[in-house]
Amino acid sequence: MKYLCQVWFDGTTLDVMSKDEKHKLDSYSLGYDRDLMASGNMIHAEALQSPKSAVTVRVRNGETSVTDGPFIETKEYLGGFILIEAKDLNDAIRVAAGIPLAKLGAIEVRPIHNFGPDA
Repeated sequence: MKYLCQVWFDGTTLDVMSKDEKHKLDSYSLGYDRDLMASGNMIHAEALQSPKSAVTVRVRNGETSVTDGPFIETKEYLGGFILIEAKDLNDAIRVAAGIPLAKLGAIEVRPIHNFGPDA
């Protein structure tokens, strides 16, 4: 079954890290990605740019509105995601717990909804 692991953290945590600390975190994260690829759990992973680069799009009554930034102000933001294959929720939780940023923020694990004929 596929699960999306959303990586949430407070961006100021990264802002106060030294260059060496950031380098170590990047190394641990890329190493864990390689481990997930080797184990067959990894489908795809991406880091996201800062919320400052985001726009929010809404369509209401046929009108499109675009607002700079995220919809709500929050300390934590979505910093990236890892799409994984796992046997079940417990296996997905095990994978999520190994994500290095889980020590600094939170990993939200959600099963992927299947719209196919087997759903």
